[in-house]
Amino acid sequence: MEGGGRVSWMKYGSFVSLFVVLLAVWFRSPQNAVLDDRLDTVLSSLLRAEKKVGVNNVARPKVAIGFGGCVDLLVDGVSFLNKIGISHTENPVHYDYLENAEQLAQSFAYFFAPGAAAERFMLNETLFSELVDGARDLPGNRWAVGGNAPVMAGRMANEGCDVLLGGSYSTDFIDVLPEHITVAGEVLDEPDIHLILEYSAGSSWGRYTSRRANRYIIHSDDRNPYLSSMEEFAKKLKDFNPDLLVVGGLQMMDNFPFQSGERDALLSRLSDLLSSSSPQIGIHFEMASFVEESIMEDLLHYVISHADSLGMNEQELPNLLSLLKGSNITVLSDPNPRVATVLDQMREVYRILNQRYTDASTEGDTEGTKARGKPLTRLHVHTLAFQAMIVTRDSKWKNTMSATAKASLTANRHVCGSNDIDPSKARLIMDDSFSVSQREGSQRIPLQENRPVSCWDEDDYEICVAPVLVCTEVYQTAGGGDNVSAAGLVLQI
Repeated sequence: MEGGGRVSWMKYGSFVSLFVVLLAVWFRSPQNAVLDDRLDTVLSSLLRAEKKVGVNNVARPKVAIGFGGCVDLLVDGVSFLNKIGISHTENPVHYDYLENAEQLAQSFAYFFAPGAAAERFMLNETLFSELVDGARDLPGNRWAVGGNAPVMAGRMANEGCDVLLGGSYSTDFIDVLPEHITVAGEVLDEPDIHLILEYSAGSSWGRYTSRRANRYIIHSDDRNPYLSSMEEFAKKLKDFNPDLLVVGGLQMMDNFPFQSGERDALLSRLSDLLSSSSPQIGIHFEMASFVEESIMEDLLHYVISHADSLGMNEQELPNLLSLLKGSNITVLSDPNPRVATVLDQMREVYRILNQRYTDASTEGDTEGTKARGKPLTRLHVHTLAFQAMIVTRDSKWKNTMSATAKASLTANRHVCGSNDIDPSKARLIMDDSFSVSQREGSQRIPLQENRPVSCWDEDDYEICVAPVLVCTEVYQTAGGGDNVSAAGLVLQI
């Protein structure tokens, strides 16, 4: 009898479970169903926009990318700090560089609460080695190829480009790079390690709760700041004959203890390399986290003036704009800016840089010399919620709408760690409609699920804005901007 009762109960228990599931589906929130349908429609529309154009795999585009690279050691930032005994601080402070554990705690707190990306040089090599040792022992740690140049190279090679990569790496590092990448630089015995403290939205550390997922990067890299591969890269560049030249990784120079005149000499050599390239070759500069005003001014003079394309995030855009307008650079900006705010900042950067180019050209004509540099014809800003591009009409850059869609999709693919996008692990946080400017009376553009990329003409350029399907189950944020920028460029060269 006991056995028969158990069988009956199991039978009815299964029936009850099935009935509960059916009731849940039947009474499912209509609002949730509408949201799911909306995400599905936006995703399929973005995929269609991305596929409107493709990369020619017969005559693969050629891209040269420098400089440097490292191995990233990724850990959960809060678990790591707790493990090594660095307690939360009541005093968040911004530091240009780090010298001790207390400064690390204060600096991490400064960027953790708003969820802003940051990267800092650790002067104390002994402390940095201890931090790396602690991270090696932390369960769940991961190793990955790091650095702007290798990450962008990997994305572009996987998307169908042949890549010349300028950097000095170990043989183990080179072995894990994708096919179609040729390395220009010396072979090292050991790679440089950068420590990546990742955290998710809603993570707590003491009294702080992060507003969004992001990362805090620490390094004590004394090799990459010297752009050691530049000479070998320049030699191979001539025969490689690229369609696009990309420069990144220069944040390694930020607050690095160079000898007097060393950094200026390095950037001057880089400027000569950029200016000697064919005018038909596009030059893209990928911004990063810079806090030293002097290097930002040097970059304006030596690098940005030669670039006709710039890529940056929502922190780096106001940072650059502040410098261009003669103000102090901004260390921390709104990590979730509105579309109108970003577009106005982009228009200002575009206008000021092109005015500087025009003024330099006029001055050169007056003095009978040829002005060095290029006008800015492409500006890509990637934020958590959306992608935005300004592209000069009739410039070399093509397929802006599809490129903006691809950048948006790549943001989800990278952060979720999957090429297949799962709408159940994504959400839209961009507003249902946005103003094209903060100016009073500006046009509002609604987000149309079946045409989510909005493009329109202004002055001499086109603007495109695409929503991002924000990943809700974060695998990795480090390298996100590099992947997004690289993916956008692939369809435009």
